[in-house]
Parts: sequence; C-alpha cells; structure tokens
Amino acid sequence: MFNLQYFKSRRLMASMLIMFCISLPMHSYAASDGANEIVSSQKNSDIDYLPKDQNYDSAIPLPAEVLGYPVGTWHVRHDQLVNYMYALAEASDRVTIKEIGRTHEHRPLLHLTITSPANHANIEQLKADHIARIDSGKSAPADAPLIINMGYSVHGNEPSGANASMLVAYYLAASNGPEVQKLLSENIILLDPSLNPDGLSRFAQWANSHKGKTLVSDKLHREHREHWPSGRTNHYWFDLNRDWLLLTHPESRARIAEFHQWRPHVLTDFHEMGTDSTYFFQPGISSRKNPWTPDTNVTLTAALGDFHAQALDGQKQLYFTQESFDDFYYGKGSTYPDAHGSIGILFEQASSRGHLQDSVNGLLSFPDTIQNQVTTSLSTFAGSLANKSAILAYQKQFYSDTQKLINDDKISAFVIQGNLDQSRFERVQEILTSHQIVFSIVTKNADVDGLELAANNALVVPVDQTQYRLIRSLFSERQRFTDNTFYDVSNWNLPLAFNLNYSSLSKSDMRKLSTEKSAARKVAQTTLDANMYAFAFEWHDYDSPALLQYLLTHKVQVRVAGADFTAQVAAAGSTLSRDFSKGAIVVPMALEQPSNLVDILSAKAKELNIDVYNVASGLTSKGIDLGSRQFAPVALPKLLLIGGKGTSQYEVGEIWHYLDTRLGLPATLLDLSDLNGRDISQYTHIVFASGTYTSVNDETAEAMKEWVKKGGVLIGQKSAVRWFSQKKWIDNEVIASSKVDEAFSTDGLGFGDKDALEAKKLIAGSVYRADVDLSHPLMFGFEDSKLPLFKTSNMVMKASDNPFNEVATYQEKPLVAGYTADELQKLIGKTSAIVVKPVGKGAVIGFVDNIHFRGYWDGTNKLMANSIYMAPLIN
Repeated sequence: MFNLQYFKSRRLMASMLIMFCISLPMHSYAASDGANEIVSSQKNSDIDYLPKDQNYDSAIPLPAEVLGYPVGTWHVRHDQLVNYMYALAEASDRVTIKEIGRTHEHRPLLHLTITSPANHANIEQLKADHIARIDSGKSAPADAPLIINMGYSVHGNEPSGANASMLVAYYLAASNGPEVQKLLSENIILLDPSLNPDGLSRFAQWANSHKGKTLVSDKLHREHREHWPSGRTNHYWFDLNRDWLLLTHPESRARIAEFHQWRPHVLTDFHEMGTDSTYFFQPGISSRKNPWTPDTNVTLTAALGDFHAQALDGQKQLYFTQESFDDFYYGKGSTYPDAHGSIGILFEQASSRGHLQDSVNGLLSFPDTIQNQVTTSLSTFAGSLANKSAILAYQKQFYSDTQKLINDDKISAFVIQGNLDQSRFERVQEILTSHQIVFSIVTKNADVDGLELAANNALVVPVDQTQYRLIRSLFSERQRFTDNTFYDVSNWNLPLAFNLNYSSLSKSDMRKLSTEKSAARKVAQTTLDANMYAFAFEWHDYDSPALLQYLLTHKVQVRVAGADFTAQVAAAGSTLSRDFSKGAIVVPMALEQPSNLVDILSAKAKELNIDVYNVASGLTSKGIDLGSRQFAPVALPKLLLIGGKGTSQYEVGEIWHYLDTRLGLPATLLDLSDLNGRDISQYTHIVFASGTYTSVNDETAEAMKEWVKKGGVLIGQKSAVRWFSQKKWIDNEVIASSKVDEAFSTDGLGFGDKDALEAKKLIAGSVYRADVDLSHPLMFGFEDSKLPLFKTSNMVMKASDNPFNEVATYQEKPLVAGYTADELQKLIGKTSAIVVKPVGKGAVIGFVDNIHFRGYWDGTNKLMANSIYMAPLIN
C-alpha cells in the first residue's frame, strides 16, 4: 500500500514543477456603494490567466483571436468553442481532434489528444500497449506515458470549466516552457472541452442575453436567476453527470466508448456549486466512498490534492476538501473511473451564474471562476508528474488486488433470466457491452437455483474479468454501509432496474450450464396475409407500445384485449392454436382500415422486431372472442405534460424522453403557469410530475375533475400524488411529513447530531419491492407479481379501503437494495405504491415513485404506456 506521508514529502521535491501554477496572476475587483457602478472584472488578455515566461508560440491562436474577445468577456457558446478547438488543432502539431458523437441537438462531441509530435506519430501503439498492460496486470515501464483525461462542464450552467478548457488547450499547444515540454514529451493529455454542449449553449444564451455594458452583481438580477429548464441539463433535461453508468443519452455513450479506448490514469471532472461557496477538490468524505473502490485511490487523490492546495494557496484562494462530496455512485464522472483503476477527481468552483455576482466572500466574477479552473487544471498536471511512478504502479496494484478479490469470492458468476420481453433483455446486453463487461448466452434449457433458464433467453456474467468491481456493484443488494449518508443514490442494480430475475452462481452451478459468447437474435414473425380475419401482437415487449402508437398515428383501428384468449393463427400454410394474454393488441379487418395496412404494420413490426400473427377467425377456442365487449377500442392519445417553474425539470424531462424517444408520442408541454383557465377538453391524458401545485386555482381544479368524469385520464407521480390526495381525486391519504419526523427518536441527541438525523429521514435512492395485481389493466404485459420500484422520497401513502384501486402495495419488508433507515422501512411496509381510481368515464392514476428514473428503470417504464393505452379497460 502507498503511504500518504510519502506523497507529501514528494510535494517538496516537486516544487519546481508547480511554480507555474502558483505564479498565475492574481486579481481583485472593486465596487462602489451603488450596484451599477461596479468596476469591470474582465481580463485584458487570455495570457492573464496563464503562467508567464512560457515563450508562447505566436503561430498558435489565442482564444481571443477566434472569439474576438478574451475568455470570460462573454459566456462561450458551444459552436464558438468548437471553432476554437479546430483552429488550435490546425495550427499545432501537438493537437489532434476528433468528433466522437453528436448530442440530441446534433452538436458535435469533441475529444482532443494533446502530446508531442513524436508521440502522435506512435499514438495507436502507445494506446495499445497501455490497454494491454491494464488487461494483463503487467508493470508499466518508467517511461510509459501517463494518460490524463481532462473533462469540463458536464453541467451546462457550470460554464467556468468549458471556458477554462480553451485556455488549458492553448497553454498545452503554445507553451515552450520546460514543464510543458516534459509533460507532453512523456505523457498524453486527453481533453473533452464540453461534456454537455446542449446545456452549455442554453446557459450561454441566457447569461449573455442579460449582460449589460455595466455589470449587475445583485443576486436578484435576472441574469443570476435562470429560468426553467436550466442549462444544467441536456436536451431532455437529464443530469448527464448521473448517466455515465446508465448510458441513456448519446453524450454518455460516446464518452464511455472513448474512456474504454484509453482507460486513463487520471480523469478530472470540473463543476460549479453555490455562489456563496469557495472551491472544492477531492478527496471528499472518505467514509462515503464506494466499498469496491480501493483505499489507495483515496491516497493518490489526496497526494494530487496537495498540489491543488499549494496552487490555490499561491493565489490566496479559499478552498475546502474532505467534506460535502463523496465517491459512492459509479454513475458520476469523478467516480466511474474509480471502478476501473483510474483516479477520478471532482472539482467544484463557486459559481458566478452569469458575469458578476455578490457573494458572502465578496464580488465573484466569471473570470474569477475560470481562473481557478485553469489553476487546478495545471496543478493536476504538476501533481501527476510528481507522482508518476506511483500512479503507474497503482494500475498494476489495482489489477492484482482485483484478482485476489476474484479468487476469494464465492460467487463465480451472475445469471440473468430473460422473459417474454426480448427488447428489454437486449438492452441489458447493450449496457453490459458498452461497459466492456463480458457475458455469454445460455444455449440449453436449465434450472439453476430455482430459475428456469430458457435457451437463448438467459445470460451469464462471470466475475473473473477486468470489470469485476463494476459487476459486483451492478448486482449489489447491499443495504448497510460504513456511512449511510449519500450524496446520490445508494443502489443501481441492473437486473432489478430492468425487472429481470437473477441469481449468483457458484462454480458448480456454472458447470451445469451450456453457454456461448453470443447467440443469434430472434427474428420476428412479420409476414402478413391481407386476407386474414385480423392481426394480433402481444403486449409483453418493451417496444409494443411504440408499435401501437405508430399504428394509431397512421389511422389504424385497433382493439385491446381485456382478458386472455386462444385464437387460430395461420403460418406457413397451416393453422394452429395460440394463446394470447390480456393486453394483446388486435387489428380487425372488419373495421375500416388504411388500404396499405399490411405494409404499415409489417414494416414497423420488422423494425421493432415484434411478432405479429395472422388470425384466421374471430371465434376463439378459449377465452373471449374477437368481437367481445372485453375488447376495447384504443384512440390516438393527445397528451398534455405539465412542466415549467414549480415542477421538477428532471422528472418532466424523463417523462418527455420516454414519450418521445421510446413511444414516438408527441406530448404537448405546457408551463404550469399557463394552466389556469386553459381549455383542456381536447386532451385525453394529463401528466403531472413532482412539483408544487398550489398555484392551480379552484376553477381549474374543478374543470380537471369534470374532465376526468368525461373520460380524461389524470396521471401523477411522487409529490403530484400528494396533491391528488389533498384534492380527494384519489381515496388514499398521504401522511404528513411530521409523522415521518415522529418515527425517529431524538433522545440523547445533541446539536452535532442534527445533520445525521436528517440524513436518516431521507431515501436517496433505494430499491423497494411491491406486490402487484397482474389482473389490473395497468399491469398488463407484466409477468411477475413482484415488482422492483426505485424510491427517491420518503413519501408514504396509506392504502385505501377499496382493494380494486390498489394496484401495487409495498411488501411488509420492502427494501431490496440500497440504504433506508429501519424507521422508514417500517412506515412504508404494506402501504400503497400504485393506485388507480376510476371516476366517471375516466381515471386518476398515482405513482408514489418515479417510474422513469433517469431513463434507466426500464422495468417500470411501461406503467406509463399502460396508463395511456390500457386506460379504456379500467372502467
């Protein structure tokens, strides 16, 4: 193991390396008593941010030469950032640039490689040798390059990082100082200038459009009070810093692919925090690191932290470390690397949230924030160089320590059981593959540990592989930790998220299975006969709702089955009986259909890989006939999604993302502030995410109540359900927050215990299991009567007296994975998780939990589709 004192002594030996960090220019700003008389805080030149006496190459363009002004004068837009990086790459033989992907808004995701020309000439071999050493656990030679990945501004309204990236890139490309010559001749710098281009552009537009010739520092000034949705998020209002593991978005998928191309030694993640803060760098709270992250990772992070401290001391900047932030959730940019033997480092700068703002520490200017990010970027280089031998040795140690964990582990593998939902099963495989996790497919039917495994519909993930630590966290059901306080979620179990049964396997279990690395994808039955009586497809598949929505959009008339049936289906010249489950979709030819119905149906079914069957007769051998009144017509939905100030941008974005990208349903987004007095009669469904709905006046609430009676479907989740309860739109009582407080004893506690007590009252993100009523239309397409739900709030809703409205109830001991205090578990057990109340011709549907959590919890996504398309069967 490495000794922290050793690294502290190394800092003294490396003082020459860090002089260029502490010699950066200092700055101060003055203000008169009038807020409008603040002295300009702009830097006169880009060089003012950087070390002097570097003999900068005049052939390399400064950012100001491309932007037209020094960095920090305006907030850089992403297109300007891209233009500068390409200009830099064109001018410098130290810089190459490539596009690794595109955002939802089609902005390019850039990745720069900055090193000496000699290294560039041999870059692929250097990369291959580095990866080979990681995979084999071989020692790195002393002259092997460090791979340092610099990542900036994953939150778009934390722009100091992205703006600083231009200065850092210029410094590396143009400086002829000995420190930079040594850095680039012996190492490789990877630079991602903007991890969230869409959010960065949104925020730059906001901040720039509110900047006057005279800067206004008042916190209440509109420039500092960004409207909904904020630039923190990407196009669909997701937090991309929580998506490194989940891979919901193209930005993350591109970034993870590039990460695994390089597996860097050090990866930085530059953020911003509240204006009244100072500056933070890791290590954070060591007791709250992920248990699968080695202690040496913290030791090395602390060693690099000494260099950040010395650089900021030289700037007379306030900062803190080892508090507030943790390294637990492997889905964040500074923590994902820790599962792979890399050192991820989080930086947090107090945010000016514009160009100049008052703070408890005095005036905070945009250039101030950029300066600190430049300073710690350069101290990262200095610290990495000073500790190079230890960092190189760490990846070998990480490998050998991981091998020891594998050898000591009684678990040999995990097996995931597939089901009737082929699309969901395939997405699990896509996530595993993206994270370079090796798995195989079961090729013969088997029964292991009570799981019936079907050939080509179960997968096995062996633990003996490079990604061991990540695998163990993806299958974790751990419920107690060294420190039970969490900055983010406490669990992200993959099969639970996808509602798939799984089990651990011993070596003897493994020997029972026949597997191969891959299996042929099932090709759906989509050959249709226009002379058939009807066509039908099941509702089990994740993509079935998308097929239904497509048909409705193309004016196809459909019916949904309210009960099981067995129909005669024709295929390959013969007719046979086939059982269909309730929720199956039938397209009767007896109804008026488009003339090109077969083409419409078969083409989309083929694209989605969903079986569609030729039904030969309306008479069934079992169950309801095709003309039964239990087959309900489904109309094209017209859905209203309430967003805007007062609602959760994350949850609204998650719902929008699901409707748009998974269903192809064009939802109408309406700001909450525009709801009062609005005519809602044209809409079939209205969806409320978490929010505060006290602004909805009595007239509008009454209009919504009447709208439901006439056939409207009202859907809410989390705090919206509390509002539904208050309005008596559902029969369930949501208990008051004071009741939650009363569940926790304060006996013997002092002032210093307050924060810990409040943390116990929270549910940061845990998996709960509920018993569900599979006979209810809201559960059609689900196969298991037990459903894992992701819980992120301590809201408790009592069960009503009407069992027919209780669709899902938490089990008596509901916690499956992650942390929740015993007091809360006791409160939540046997309470309602999902309720549906029929009202007149319509219904009110309430979800206590977020059914679309981060676009990852695919096991519950379909509850929204069922709320939309199965609603005709509720009454």
